[in-house]
Amino acid sequence: MIRPRALSASLLLCMLAFISLPVVRLHAEAADQIDEGPGVIVVEAARLSFPLTVEALGNARANESVEVRPRIAQAVTAIHFEEGQKVAAGDVLIELENAEALATVAAARAALVDSESQFERAQLLVKTKAMATSQLEQVAARRDADRAALAAAQARKSDTVIRAPFAGRVGLRRVSLGSLVSPDTVITTLDDTDTIKLDFDVPETALGRLGVGLPIVARSAAWPDQTFEGTVTTIDTRVDPVSRTVTVRASLPNPGGLLRPGMFLSVQLLRRDVVALVLPEACIVPEQSRQFVWVVGAQSQVARREVRTGRRSPGEVEILEGLEPGERVIVEGTQKVRDGQSVRILRTRELRSSSPPESLQDSGTGVPAGAGTPLGGGA
Repeated sequence: MIRPRALSASLLLCMLAFISLPVVRLHAEAADQIDEGPGVIVVEAARLSFPLTVEALGNARANESVEVRPRIAQAVTAIHFEEGQKVAAGDVLIELENAEALATVAAARAALVDSESQFERAQLLVKTKAMATSQLEQVAARRDADRAALAAAQARKSDTVIRAPFAGRVGLRRVSLGSLVSPDTVITTLDDTDTIKLDFDVPETALGRLGVGLPIVARSAAWPDQTFEGTVTTIDTRVDPVSRTVTVRASLPNPGGLLRPGMFLSVQLLRRDVVALVLPEACIVPEQSRQFVWVVGAQSQVARREVRTGRRSPGEVEILEGLEPGERVIVEGTQKVRDGQSVRILRTRELRSSSPPESLQDSGTGVPAGAGTPLGGGA
């Protein structure tokens, strides 16, 4: 006969064994999951087209620009242009008082005529031995001096006529008939705006990828609905030691005359033939000023590796050092791994996939999408 106390003890042991079975099973499953490691999504680093885009602010300049000033001090006798008029190279703009200059030219021409006649007579006398050769040389020197005096007088006379040095458009007229002008007086301005020079500064880090002929697109607040396309024509030979920038000059066709010298333009420089090693931004784990990624190697073991980053575009970052093409890098699940740990690769994401990335939560791991560490600044 079984005693009541023994029966109670047996029933209690059976109940404890029944309760402990699920607990043991749960511990076993957890141990298996720990051995397999956390699930992650990886991406393979690859060299892809990574266009170089530089945005800057620039100042418009005329292709050629000059302030029209006289070379001599005289009164204005004639004005041959209208404000805003387009003129050709060599067109007369202003005439100055030239009576004195004309008289000087006439006197110099008369002196030259006399000295040339004396030189011709001296040559005949030398042939007949009636004049020494040394005297002929003196007459020739006087003739040459008179020629030079006439040339100088003609140059002073030409200074009384002010011409356009190149084709362009004149600005505001700042003198009137009868005004006494001098070399310090600005008569008007002349600008060649058929082509606009645009100067802007870019960081020295982009210097290695700049080149003559690169296309640019410029915009002006005055014409918000229009873009102005041009090309890089010159890159300055010096880098500013303070701002660490280099000045780039581009040329913009301006047939409609919408752009004017002095305008403030926003510039976008684009180079499409740039190939770089690219990763999604979510792969980057910043630590102070340093950047790290989690690389999945052999036997699915992870290792933390420092990289140097470069340019960034929405969702992608350029890797300059620390990584090779084809290496697998964790893009989702970086918070759950540690150095040397084995992981389970749930999926390899394609770079620049048109479909939205699959989240770890959808894969059954309980980690929400985008669980990677937020990005820091590039190196």
